[in-house]
Amino acid sequence: MSLLDSWTAGQTKVVRVGAAEAVLATLRAAIEDGSLPVGSRLDSEATLAQQFGVSRTMVREALKSSNALGLTVTRTGKGTFVIADKVGHDLKLGKYSARELLQARPHIEVPAASLAAEHRSQQDVESLREILLAMDKEDDLEQWVILNSEFHAIIARSSGNGVFASMLSDIDEAMANQSSTLNQVVDRRKESGLEHAAIFEAIENGSAEDAGIAMMRHLHGVEGSLGAVLPVSAP
Repeated sequence: MSLLDSWTAGQTKVVRVGAAEAVLATLRAAIEDGSLPVGSRLDSEATLAQQFGVSRTMVREALKSSNALGLTVTRTGKGTFVIADKVGHDLKLGKYSARELLQARPHIEVPAASLAAEHRSQQDVESLREILLAMDKEDDLEQWVILNSEFHAIIARSSGNGVFASMLSDIDEAMANQSSTLNQVVDRRKESGLEHAAIFEAIENGSAEDAGIAMMRHLHGVEGSLGAVLPVSAP
C-alpha cells in the first residue's frame, strides 16, 4: 500500500464537478500533516486517477497547482516529489510568478480596459458578451480558465494598442496557471463573474474611467484571493 493509499483509504470518491480542487485539497492536507512527507514520490497520474476516481486530466491539473504552491516538483521521466510541507511565499507559474503578475497587471490591464472602452468595435462587444455568458454556464474549471484568458485578451486587443496586446500575450500562460491554482484553492468564479460584468458594462457604454476602475477592482479581488492562499508572512 502506497502512502496515498493509506491516506485515501475509506475516503469518498471525488465527484467530477470540482474534481481537481478536491484532489488538490486532499494532496495538500496529506503533505501538510506529514502523511506524505518531504522527499516522498507520489504515485503516477494513472494510479492517482484510479485512487481518486477521476480523470488523469483532473489529476494533472491538481499536480500543476501543487507545484505552483511550492509543495511538489514534477521531474520529467521521474515523477512528482514532495519538496515542502507548507505553501511557499509565492506561486510558481512558469515564466512569471504570482507576485510579478500582481505588480505588472495594473500597468497593463487598467489602461488597456480604459482604451478598450474608447476604441472597441461592436464585434468586440459581442465577443465579450458571448464569453461572459459561456463563463457563467461553465462548470469545468479548465474550460472556464480558457474563457477567462480570452476575455482579458480581447480587452487588450480592443484597446487598439499593440503593446498592451503583446504584453498580455506574454503573461497569458502565467495568468492561466494562476487562475487555475487560485480557483482550486479559493473558488472565486462567482465574484470574478460579477467583476467581469462590471468591466464589460463600462466598455460597452464607452466609459474609459469606469472601465479602468472596474478592472482595478477585479485585480484587487485577485490579489485578495492570493493573500488567502499564500502565507501572511510572505515578503
